[in-house]
Amino acid sequence: MKKFKKVIALSLALAMGLSLAACTSGADDTTAPQPTGGDDDTTAAPQGGDDTTTAAPEVDFGEQGDVLNIYVWNKEFAERMRDFMPGFEVDDPENPTNGGTLNGTRVEFIVTPNDNNGYQDKLDSVLPNNESAAADDKVDIFLIEADYALKYVNSPVSLPVSEVGITDADTADMYQYTKDICTSDDGQLKAVSWQATPGLFAYRRDIAKEVLGTDDPDEVQTYVKDWATFKETAAKMKDKGYTMVAGYDDTYRTYSNNMSKPWVTDGVLTIDQKILDWIADTKEFTDNGYLNKGTGLWSDAWAKEQGPDGHTFGFFYSTWGINFTLAGNSKADAEGPDEVGNGIWGQYAVCPGPEPYYWGGTWICAANGTDNKQLVHDIMYSMTCDPDVALSITKETLDYTNNQPAMEELAKDFSSDFLGGQNHIALFVDAAKQIDMSNTCPYDQGCNEGIQTAMREYFDGTVDYDKALENFKSAITTKYPELTVAD
Repeated sequence: MKKFKKVIALSLALAMGLSLAACTSGADDTTAPQPTGGDDDTTAAPQGGDDTTTAAPEVDFGEQGDVLNIYVWNKEFAERMRDFMPGFEVDDPENPTNGGTLNGTRVEFIVTPNDNNGYQDKLDSVLPNNESAAADDKVDIFLIEADYALKYVNSPVSLPVSEVGITDADTADMYQYTKDICTSDDGQLKAVSWQATPGLFAYRRDIAKEVLGTDDPDEVQTYVKDWATFKETAAKMKDKGYTMVAGYDDTYRTYSNNMSKPWVTDGVLTIDQKILDWIADTKEFTDNGYLNKGTGLWSDAWAKEQGPDGHTFGFFYSTWGINFTLAGNSKADAEGPDEVGNGIWGQYAVCPGPEPYYWGGTWICAANGTDNKQLVHDIMYSMTCDPDVALSITKETLDYTNNQPAMEELAKDFSSDFLGGQNHIALFVDAAKQIDMSNTCPYDQGCNEGIQTAMREYFDGTVDYDKALENFKSAITTKYPELTVAD
């Protein structure tokens, strides 16, 4: 363990150290790789929040450990740190989850896939004993998703961000919903995110021109403006040999994010009318041939439909999905360059779709028991609070970052090659204002996954409606025996 203590005034860290190290600042060669986005990096970043020169409370970070352990479920955050975290040097740029060093401290990524609740199970096995764990084994940072954020936010396994030196002024420009969902019942902000994740409807320009006579986003929106119109357009697509969406689950988040109440209230699970609407509409789409029967999210068949050999008109995607998943699946050659001419690069566009929604998002938590509060602070601040880094992430990756003034400034003049030159940031700015996460609950992941799994048999035609619902309720009470299910 490094035998030193760092006691800093946060005003100095904000005014001098971190802002000077930002990815777009032109800092010295010891910083992380510089973004090479097409936009002019001289764009002035909006400066929001309180004056960073105002005196802030001093924070004693204590003795710092030799190893910083970060728990994740995929490679996304490791890639973000590789490309945008000042001072982070990776062992293998092609495989950033192999780890590296940050300002002399070893960084390890512990990856456990989300499948079958595996990631949460891993967290639940290590976090309760983290304070007494060996120094090099301690969890320092763990990531969480919206579907189960409250489970860890309202638990002592996570620290308030104020305990690692993140202030209200630091987070002033973040979208409020990203703070609301990670604020504990006693009013403590327990996690921060570099993303905001409003959703849009991404559609094929070439198919739109053939079937609708236009690929203009404003015009296409009139064909998907509500669910009744969406169904009418689906019939047009079928007549021309296309499916409206790829599979059973594509529309799910637009329904589940607009529920009138949480899945669980006072220990009782209730199936909201919006979920019942999704079931009915998806069955109708299946029976009418408006989707590919048997196809579900993340399957090979689903991914293939997004590429040059696909026959699907559109996909519901939030910010990360467009740049992280759709862009990758659209390429003819998975190893090829991300450029116009590869597969159907440039043949997608986006519009708002039938309903506002969000999908996902990743938050950074400080683990109770961490012995690296200094570096946890540095990562949280640089990756989520620095407006220059936010702009760089969006310009370089098309991800939509969690700094409202920065995104509004960028929305004035932005163009995405992948989306055929469209300024999708402007649409995300409008969509982000409509996000409402007031109906989230700690059981969201299990309920959302469970209802989709159970209803797949109904859509396939192997069980009837009542049996599918019975199977869902049985699976939920087995998974969460503390719950009862409303009639």
